[in-house]
Amino acid sequence: MKFSWVACEPNCRGWVSAVGVITADTPKDFEEFSRGRQLGGATVVLDSSGGSVNDAITLGRRFRNLGLLTTVGVSLRGGQSARPTVAPEAYCESMCVFLLLAGKKRYVPEAAHVRVHQIWMGDRADDAKAASYSAQDLMIVERDIGRLAKYTFDMGGAGDLLSLALSVPPWEDLHELDAGELKLTNLVTTDLVADVLPHVEISAPAMAELAAKTQARFGVEPEQSAKSTKTAEAVVPTGGVAAPAAATPK
Repeated sequence: MKFSWVACEPNCRGWVSAVGVITADTPKDFEEFSRGRQLGGATVVLDSSGGSVNDAITLGRRFRNLGLLTTVGVSLRGGQSARPTVAPEAYCESMCVFLLLAGKKRYVPEAAHVRVHQIWMGDRADDAKAASYSAQDLMIVERDIGRLAKYTFDMGGAGDLLSLALSVPPWEDLHELDAGELKLTNLVTTDLVADVLPHVEISAPAMAELAAKTQARFGVEPEQSAKSTKTAEAVVPTGGVAAPAAATPK
C-alpha cells in the first residue's frame, strides 16, 4: 500500500490517499509517511483489494490511535487551477474493509464497492477445494479469525461483519455489502461526506482521466483494476513452518 498526502489549500485541510495491497511492510511504510506530519484527525481515502490480516490489524489500530477518519475513493489531484477531488467508484475489499472500520468516523459513497470474504491459506487459495490442510494450517487461520474478531469489536464493528465475511469461501465471488449491510455492520457512521471530507467535491470524473490515474497507479486499464489480488493473508509467526493464509477475491 502506498500513502501520499493530497493537499487541498486554502479552504480544506487535505487528506491521505492509501492505495494498493496491505503487506508486511505497510505498517512501517505508514510510520515513515507519517513522520513529521500532523495527521491527527485527518481523513484516509482507501482504494485497496486488501492484504495481510495481521498487518491490516496493526495499521488499523494505528489509524484509530491517531483519530483518523476513513472513506473509500480514488484521489484525483487537480491541475494548476483545479482542486483535487475524490472519485467515488472505488474498491475496498477484504482487509481494506477492516481498515475502513478503523476510522473514528466512516463514510462510504453510493458508487463505492465494499466487498468481503473469508481468509484462507495463501498458497492454496487458487484451488482451495482440492488442497490439503494440516492441523497447523487450521490453527493459524482460526488464530487469526480470533484476532480479527477482537479487532472488529474494539473498533466498534458489529458481529454481522464477521458473519458476512466468514460465510464467503475463496471459490465464490466476494460479497458486496449493500447500503443496509453497511449500516448493519456499523461500517458507516455518517451519511454526510462533509463529516470526513469538508469542502471537498466527491465527483464522477471523466473515464479518460480516471483511466490515466489507474494506469499510473497499477499499470493496468480500469477494467483490470477492478479485479483483486490474493488478499487476507494470515501471516505465520516468526519461526513458523506453515504457509500464509489468504483468499482470492473474484
